[in-house]
Amino acid sequence: MKKDEFNYVWTDKKRTLFGWPISFTRYFLTETKFITRTGFLSVDEDEIDLYKITDKKVRFPFFQRLFKCGSIIIYSRDADTPSKEVHCIKNVRQVSELIDKHLNIVRDKYGIRGRDMMGFHDHYDDVDTSNDFDIV
Repeated sequence: MKKDEFNYVWTDKKRTLFGWPISFTRYFLTETKFITRTGFLSVDEDEIDLYKITDKKVRFPFFQRLFKCGSIIIYSRDADTPSKEVHCIKNVRQVSELIDKHLNIVRDKYGIRGRDMMGFHDHYDDVDTSNDFDIV
């Protein structure tokens, strides 16, 4: 993929020992997608459309906090990637807010709200039918 194909809002590498970006995992945020690229010789790319994100969680494990890093766990309605962990990145709170900002922009553009992303819940499953009358 050429660098000019997407207009990147944010990009970073997964950080390893001592918070250094020595890794073959790279994260990209565009205005509409979150992309993870892994590998050196053989490269795999995974994309999540921002409007499919249902929730996210920010984690600050002890060793990542020592080097001012953190992780974001993204939960989505994507068929291939129901959850993705964005490991050990700098400025994790700002990145989380940036994802929220572009997520809301895309949802407003397509007219999608969080409730639209939830699965259908059949209310009849909650009803106790043991006292129903049998018609003979």
